[in-house]
Amino acid sequence: MKPSLFPVLLVAGVLAGCGADTPPPAAPAAGQPDSATAREDQADALAGLFAGYWEDQLALNPLRATFLGDHRYNDRLPNFLGAEYRAKEREMLTGYLERARAVDAGSLGEQDRLSLEMFISDLEEELEGERFPAYLIPVNQFRNIGNWIAQLGSGTGAQPFETVQDYENWLKRVDGFVVIVDQAIANMREGMAKGVVQPRVLVEKTIPQVAAHVVEDPQESIFYRVVADFPETVPASEQERLRSAYVEAIRTELVPAYARLRDFLRDEYLPEARETVGLYALPDGEAWYAYLARRNTTTSLTPDEIHEIGLSEVARIHGEMRGVMEQVGFEGTLDEFFEYLNTEPRFYFETREQLLAGYEALRAKADAAAPALFSRLPKAGFEIRPVEPFREQSAAKGSYMAPSVDGTRPGVFYVNTYDLSARPSWAMESLFLHEAIPGHHFQGALSLELDHLPAFRRFGSYTAYGEGWGLYAESLGREMGFYTDPYQYFGKLNAELWRSIRLVVDTGIHRKGWSREQVLQYMYNNSAVKPSRAIAEAERYMAIPGQALAYKIGQLKILQLRDRAEAALGEDFDVRAFHAQILENGELPLGVLEAGIDRWIARSAGEEAGS
Repeated sequence: MKPSLFPVLLVAGVLAGCGADTPPPAAPAAGQPDSATAREDQADALAGLFAGYWEDQLALNPLRATFLGDHRYNDRLPNFLGAEYRAKEREMLTGYLERARAVDAGSLGEQDRLSLEMFISDLEEELEGERFPAYLIPVNQFRNIGNWIAQLGSGTGAQPFETVQDYENWLKRVDGFVVIVDQAIANMREGMAKGVVQPRVLVEKTIPQVAAHVVEDPQESIFYRVVADFPETVPASEQERLRSAYVEAIRTELVPAYARLRDFLRDEYLPEARETVGLYALPDGEAWYAYLARRNTTTSLTPDEIHEIGLSEVARIHGEMRGVMEQVGFEGTLDEFFEYLNTEPRFYFETREQLLAGYEALRAKADAAAPALFSRLPKAGFEIRPVEPFREQSAAKGSYMAPSVDGTRPGVFYVNTYDLSARPSWAMESLFLHEAIPGHHFQGALSLELDHLPAFRRFGSYTAYGEGWGLYAESLGREMGFYTDPYQYFGKLNAELWRSIRLVVDTGIHRKGWSREQVLQYMYNNSAVKPSRAIAEAERYMAIPGQALAYKIGQLKILQLRDRAEAALGEDFDVRAFHAQILENGELPLGVLEAGIDRWIARSAGEEAGS
């Protein structure tokens, strides 16, 4: 799973270069302006609009700038939970929407017109979401500012710690963090008064995460790491001053802020937290979830329709799993096979180091296989790192962080090494293909190289596209020489099954009123999942409604488009060209992606017919 930035405006990219060539304009009448010149002027004006939007939203969202490697705002951390910030954000979106609507779309070329239409649609959707008060429930175990700041401030995230200015910048962000913590507490108190609160089970998981940063000795804090050992780029004459400043910030700002948040969650919020776990239980919750389903899948599918798709896919994949049982000669039921896979010692590592080394070995294999399926490989590399201890108990089994735009920071494939009994070796190949090569690393790193696209397209994000690609990447395993071991292929099926189960349980939680226990039982009955992962995953769906729907819906669309292209082009189908069409236009809503692939198929078929 590609992590979201906190906070981020997810205004996404649009398709470029996949439509038919625009015919040349007719010659202008005497005394009339040249239509090509008028179109060029409109295109320049539109490019200016997009560029202005991008600059304004980076200034408004400095954390996003930092994650993208833009260091102009590394000292800023605005109070994005406050009413003033939300009003400023609304004003910016409304202003750009009005300007975009005033553009004469009829004078634009095909792709510029499409860009404008997508820009308008995305801003309208962003503004639509303001009716739902997410700011009243800003903290949970999966997404909260405390965890983000800990990652940034420990030196393992996007925040740079190379120069004296870098260290000074972070101290200023600490000041902003303290303000946000107090605002979060105020917002949650308002939510308590309005009946908009988090499920009790999520609050219980959040409290230990926050409490982990409440230490008596500043040197025990994760924030001390960056001053324990300075890089050579920081002069020795400055190191003691900075170390003292960091100790003071930890003692007087960071630890007290975390302590206030911990105490509030434990003493005030937890007693008022709700026993229900679905969004349906909140005011306007049914409409809220339907909005999130549309936004995350970029489709008009309803939660009920998505639920039925999930049930159908679970049944189909179970059939394939029974085929693997026959292949390995296992005699028994599918549930018994699940139990065997969960308990057989040969499928598990004894140390975290062995698990990480196993993923490093997969990297070499994938590197060698990728050129046969991809005409363009990303320039940026990636590291394989364990998930940090302070968040490993609640984190997913793997995730990916894209590299910085300037190339100074590689991508990161985070591997959860907590509880090795829940990290079977048969699940490794599919996870690597999804998060690293050719999954999120290819898609994420290549998108950063598309410098011919407007920035809002280049860096935009659609979950259904990104996660759909990640799950589609898992399906490429056999073409890349993976899944030769039937147990690894079962791991692929189990990963796909898991995404199908997500369709069932996410909609079950938030649309149909399922309890936590019902969700867990459905998982245990239908997969080889162990309790530690099942609990973490179920509570993740409770924390971020609708996000888990994107994976399978996106994958099904990409698979459908590939099947369509292969059927239409036959022996002339080129998988490298197909993947280029998917990856080389930035992240797209699924409908835009489908329209572009259909045009590519038509062009490819026409070129073959004319040869």
